[in-house]
Amino acid sequence: MFNSHNFDVLGSTLASTLRRWRGTMGSRKTAQPDKAPELFDREGCAHCRLVREALTELNLDAMIYPVPQGGVRHRQRLQELSGGGAVPFLYDPNTEEKVTGAQDIVTYLFRQYRAKEPPAALRESFINLTGSRLATMVRRGKGLKAAPSNTPKKPLALYSFESSPYSRLVRERLCELEIPYLLINLSKQQLADMGPAVRRLHFGEYKPLPGSKRDAFLKEHGRVQAPFLVDPNRSEGAGLFESAEILKYLNAAYAA
Repeated sequence: MFNSHNFDVLGSTLASTLRRWRGTMGSRKTAQPDKAPELFDREGCAHCRLVREALTELNLDAMIYPVPQGGVRHRQRLQELSGGGAVPFLYDPNTEEKVTGAQDIVTYLFRQYRAKEPPAALRESFINLTGSRLATMVRRGKGLKAAPSNTPKKPLALYSFESSPYSRLVRERLCELEIPYLLINLSKQQLADMGPAVRRLHFGEYKPLPGSKRDAFLKEHGRVQAPFLVDPNRSEGAGLFESAEILKYLNAAYAA
């Protein structure tokens, strides 16, 4: 039986389809820098989406500071770092580089962390932005506007990848609630990673690439599934699987 969450998942799946499932596959080579780059982001923003797709495809983690419309929690720091209030904006504490705008951020990330130019599918072209704007329309503006919320004492952590329909629902709510979080990209890196967590396109035992984040996640949790939310402010301590359960938790813990 379908409920509102199921319809949300369908809409999110259509949004990923409109972006031709960019932000699914990730690099096998990119090493994580000592410090996570900081991205001031708005989940439903068409330009911000290109940056998050690049992060997934580089398999880079990033500290996300949501700046939804009407939100104030992270605007002062954005103003101090960028001299303005536009998103997306990237601050890289590893190089002290400050970059504004999707095109320049994507180019910076690929040059800095892969020593190459970004693919055409991630550039701020008319075609790419049209697809990204259509994805926002399909999501009916979710992940764009601030909602009343309580501030967590410590940032959360979200295991995700950009095109994941289930993960998008969680990222939208984190943005609306202005909750900062470490985005840990569980990019797919091989054919065996493809497909839903319970029905992957492989035979036999599922084996992620040795030494990858997926490999470490499997060893710790017994399965690889996104989204997975970790809240260090949560007394129970354990993380949460399943988007519906995560959304229920976020609303109970942080929605005002």
